[in-house]
Amino acid sequence: MSSSVVPRTAALAALVAAALAAGLLAGSAASADPAAGSDSAAADPAAAAVRIHDIQGATRVSPLVGKPVAEVPGIVTGVRAYGSSRGFWFQDPQADENPATSEGIFVFTGQGSTPTVKTGDEVRVSGTVAEFVPGGASSGNQSLTQISRPTVTVVSSGHEPPAPVTVSARSVPDAYAPAGDPAAGGSVNALTLRPHAYALDYYESLEGSNVRVGTSRIVGATDPFSELWVTVKPFENRSARGGALYNSYASQNTGRLQIQSLIPIAERPFPKADVGDVLTGGAEGPLDFNQFGGYTLTARTLGTVTSRELERESTRPQRRGELAVATYNVENLDPSDPQEKFDALGRAVVGNLASPDILALEEIQDDSGPKNDGTVDSDATVRKFTEAIVAAGGPAYDWRGISPENNKDGGQPGGNIRQVFLYNPERVSFTDRPGGDAVTATGVAREHGRAALTLSPGRVDPANSAWESSRKPLAGEFVFRGRPVIVIANHFASKGGDEGLTSHRQPPNRSSEVQRLAQARSVNTFVKEILRTDRRADVLVVGDVNDFEFSATTETLTDGGALYPAVKSLPKKDRYSYVYQGNSQVLDQILTSPSIRDFSYDSVHINAEFAEQNSDHDPQVLRFRP
Repeated sequence: MSSSVVPRTAALAALVAAALAAGLLAGSAASADPAAGSDSAAADPAAAAVRIHDIQGATRVSPLVGKPVAEVPGIVTGVRAYGSSRGFWFQDPQADENPATSEGIFVFTGQGSTPTVKTGDEVRVSGTVAEFVPGGASSGNQSLTQISRPTVTVVSSGHEPPAPVTVSARSVPDAYAPAGDPAAGGSVNALTLRPHAYALDYYESLEGSNVRVGTSRIVGATDPFSELWVTVKPFENRSARGGALYNSYASQNTGRLQIQSLIPIAERPFPKADVGDVLTGGAEGPLDFNQFGGYTLTARTLGTVTSRELERESTRPQRRGELAVATYNVENLDPSDPQEKFDALGRAVVGNLASPDILALEEIQDDSGPKNDGTVDSDATVRKFTEAIVAAGGPAYDWRGISPENNKDGGQPGGNIRQVFLYNPERVSFTDRPGGDAVTATGVAREHGRAALTLSPGRVDPANSAWESSRKPLAGEFVFRGRPVIVIANHFASKGGDEGLTSHRQPPNRSSEVQRLAQARSVNTFVKEILRTDRRADVLVVGDVNDFEFSATTETLTDGGALYPAVKSLPKKDRYSYVYQGNSQVLDQILTSPSIRDFSYDSVHINAEFAEQNSDHDPQVLRFRP
């Protein structure tokens, strides 16, 4: 954002070099040092003529980064007196005529220095222009233009903040972002903002400015950090239950905006909301950019939540000849979790999942939980879970699993998460073939004309580098009404390390996908081996795949027609199991082998859309007749 366009030539290189040399793009905010800001500004007479739009400019990086500015005028529009990024926003009421230049900016007063100004103060600010990257330069996040090491003079008080810009369905473009400059590694930092053409450019042109949203639908439930997400585009990729579907890399939900509050929690608790509820009265305040979601309306005034009474779903019971197989990520479950969590999960298995015959669980921790003491077994964790199911009126599930090597499967250090099979012995039997352990691979044999696992339970391809510091697939052989069914439970590598959708690189770098592609190839190869042995084999690949139904990961899993992603049998408006930053998306899947042609599939929405959760994932259920 710069009032004069930064050339995409040597001048830009010099600008970025200066910023890096000053440590301004390193991701750590400058410490508050009033003397440093005041002295440097006073030494440069040209600094006195600068206004906020000159600092912000028409690109994402200020043309004045690293330089002193003096007596910059404006009205305070919001104060953040808590957290590690304390400071205030102020705005110039005398806007220029360039829609690409923001008239507001954040003033960083320090990690522990509470601002003394109030909303409505007319101020003059001197200091150093900085570009702060929330999360650090390696995060790929865009930078936040700010004034650091400030000295602040209050001229007068009691003014109305400048009138807010209304962010609406009409004002936000449908196109998400321009393509990044290949010569700059895909970055859009040097591109002149086109706020009428691209949503990210539009939001960037308002960075630090006073904005408002009207009454808006909530698409991301209130989280533990007192944040929620709304959409200003009511009809953009709407899900069946009021969310915003993420169903293509090329079809972003441009109307999403994160909402936080500048009102102290003790003064007014942050509203609790579920997806589909309505933020009546909207919100008004400065537009910030943060590490966890990008553009964020930090509300100075906040409306109320009107509940739409979203209900948790329940799937139908399986019929007599149907086998019901489910997958459920239970989010780092261990014996130290409150009994209330176990009870709630148990009730969900019985009441919402209709007691499936086979249940593959992800994120079962060892018996000491996150305590890093060398424990790897999970008997106590599973026992506490199965007892909760019985207490809720469900069956007495038996279980099978393989303990991992200590701290070799990723996840919370010391937690040793793994997949576990629960099964109802009244309806299903498990075929035990001993010898499976953390490092020994199960294979495929032909037995009585059918494919059989050499180890059951057993791990799939555990020595493959694809599974380094990640959960290895767990394979098990079951028998239902005399027919064998092979289930492979998975928990692929997470998306940690990927750049956010608001990254300065467009499209963002999805670095974590490399490992998931290798994992998908490993599982696909194993399934093909089963099908070469018996093309009629009933095989289910289930679990937290940590990737979308349209992703390259899913394409790799299905290579050669070995598997079909059953979630695609659902109407598009129901294809999701997880809500992240206001996007309802698929992470959990069940994939079927070609012999399983006629099935019933259900993504059971009981967690992801709700502020009160027992897990952040929704379970999946598939029913078929073997």
